[in-house]
Amino acid sequence: MLENCILLSLFAKENLAHMSEEQLNRYDRLINEPSNDWDIYYWATEAKPMPAEFDTDVMAMLREFAKNRNREQRLRQPDLEYLFEPPR
Repeated sequence: MLENCILLSLFAKENLAHMSEEQLNRYDRLINEPSNDWDIYYWATEAKPMPAEFDTDVMAMLREFAKNRNREQRLRQPDLEYLFEPPR
């Protein structure tokens, strides 16, 4: 689903390098366990309530990121070159 690809890849670019191992595990669980990508999108945008098992600090970070308070243009996934850059 394109909406999730954009949301999750931009969130990953901004946050993964600064997350603890536990947070990375929770993020991995979030993006791999729900069987419906729309669920993740609805939870992140607060369109639907999320199950307690996914209500974590990582989901709170994703929900805040999805609000896009700085009104950034988020039209496409980031290029993967950022994976080879040193963390900021």
